[in-house]
Amino acid sequence: MGVFVFLPLVLPLTSLPIVRLAEQHLHPRGATRLLTVLGIVLALCSTVCLALLVVVGTAQLPGNPLPDGWADPEVREVVPYPDWTGTTAIAALNLVLGASALDLRRHRRVRTHAHRALAGLPPEGPAVLPDPAPYAYALPGTGARPARVVVSTGMLSALAEDERGALLAHERAHLAGRHHRHLLAARLAACANPLLRPLREAVAYNAERWADEDAAREIGDRRVTARAVAKAALVAGEGGRAPGIAAFAAGGPVPRRVAALLGPVPPSRSWPPAASLAGGAAFLAALGTTVSAVSSLNATMALFLVLKAATPL
Repeated sequence: MGVFVFLPLVLPLTSLPIVRLAEQHLHPRGATRLLTVLGIVLALCSTVCLALLVVVGTAQLPGNPLPDGWADPEVREVVPYPDWTGTTAIAALNLVLGASALDLRRHRRVRTHAHRALAGLPPEGPAVLPDPAPYAYALPGTGARPARVVVSTGMLSALAEDERGALLAHERAHLAGRHHRHLLAARLAACANPLLRPLREAVAYNAERWADEDAAREIGDRRVTARAVAKAALVAGEGGRAPGIAAFAAGGPVPRRVAALLGPVPPSRSWPPAASLAGGAAFLAALGTTVSAVSSLNATMALFLVLKAATPL
């Protein structure tokens, strides 16, 4: 196994250069999908290698569940890890699993409570809650409960009629693009490896930009959409966003979203030109992801062969 088992734990660093460049050189739709896939693959490889370290690092601990053949000196020479490797890996893996379970539980609880708040409202159209607090978000469906656009009367009263159209178009875009899945995947990836937290924030920001662009295209006015984003952020602030639910006035620095809407339509390409700075960063991220996957596979196969040799049938 050697050092290869440790590489996927640090290779997420290779994805960081593409985080900011993706939003500058790609359409937000492509940036969101690219960063989400990077996060998922790197997080899976990191978790697999952490689990492998748990196995090989606990071989010398008393009472371990591994086969007796692991006590053979020749086997120990193949996996020469000290006792503290296993105990550290166990603690790290428990933190990863605990944080992921907690995030999933919180995500489900928020969605369930949000759907319960809509009881008694008409099932068609956006759900308008009689609440003076200004907020708007896209609520994904769960079970028999359909996906809904939720907006408060406080938010509607703060916007002009054309701005309300931009707001509703933005939330419909979140539901149509299933952005909640990208957000959840990025958050779970960050739970698996803290080095992926910048990528999590980038996914959230690009998902908002994706919805901004779809809303601007639907209503046919980028300036109105930009004005709606700015005004909604001004009245709502950043504190009322539910975790895992795409909110109109959240998801990254609002001035950057407004500036992007006041600029030209972003390019539709999903991969930057190879000769550009963004192309180089994307290549580095792809290379890091490939090396991470190969390292995980190599470490897994090595452990399988060692286990097979140590436990003959």
